[in-house]
Amino acid sequence: MDSFEFQGFLRTRASVREFSADDLTAEEIAGIVQTAERVPTAGNREAWDVVIVTDAGIREDLSDAAFQQEHLRQAPCILVVCANYVRSMSQYGERGILYAVQDATIAATYMMLGAHAAGFQTCWTGAFDEETVSEVLALPEHIRPLVLLAAGKGNLPPSYTERMPIGEHVHENIW
Repeated sequence: MDSFEFQGFLRTRASVREFSADDLTAEEIAGIVQTAERVPTAGNREAWDVVIVTDAGIREDLSDAAFQQEHLRQAPCILVVCANYVRSMSQYGERGILYAVQDATIAATYMMLGAHAAGFQTCWTGAFDEETVSEVLALPEHIRPLVLLAAGKGNLPPSYTERMPIGEHVHENIW
């Protein structure tokens, strides 16, 4: 894939909030998660974990924890990507909290792009009550849920969200 093809690939990814009733197979889910195997990670601590949620009741509980976001009920799979503080703090102390958050968000991004490459759609969901999600999933205290990544066969939007020109984000040498 050349740079032009890669840019086209990125431009065709979109957040999808309407999913078909078709389940993803265990192999399809494993393929999506597998894309995070080689993510960049601070100090090679790999301070992220993922909880794969396919159970309809748990998906409903996660939707409730995410302020009734319906796409979390509809999607056949939710990948709950978490920061694992212990892995990075063991090497970096308090700074390891930031590194764990970075590691987990990179992993979630790779999974999102991996799903897109496999022909599936996703929706990155960050608005949720962390305490409730932690309770629903019985997460240990040192694990922080960061992303509820809904994944499945979805209905692409008729048009893509317009973005700011890249120049609005770029500063050279100083602000």
